[in-house]
Amino acid sequence: QVQLVESGGGLVPAGGSLRLSCAASGSISGIDDMAWYRRAPSKQRELVAVISNSGAATYVDSDKDRFTISRDNAKNTMYLQINSLKPEDTAVYYCYARVKVGRLPFDAYWGQGTQVTVSS
Repeated sequence: QVQLVESGGGLVPAGGSLRLSCAASGSISGIDDMAWYRRAPSKQRELVAVISNSGAATYVDSDKDRFTISRDNAKNTMYLQINSLKPEDTAVYYCYARVKVGRLPFDAYWGQGTQVTVSS
């Protein structure tokens, strides 16, 4: 009923920038918090940033100045701008959202992930 589709990943040199997108589609009647997670090779998935429905953003990484999370509620789409990419940013980036379908309560949904690879 709900799909989250990430895009924008790829292979970039260190110091470069990327803009990831996450588009939600389906029988959506509302979207609450949205978030970006990432899983680096041989590591556990970790939270990168969260954005509320009103646009309030919270960043987790110590290099948070390099990340900007945003969303367009009219398009049910969330973005993550990553600047000054480092090899340690290499990971699969996942989209997460709490979505309301019809009259059902909000539920958690995940995207399939988009690979970001940063070359040194």
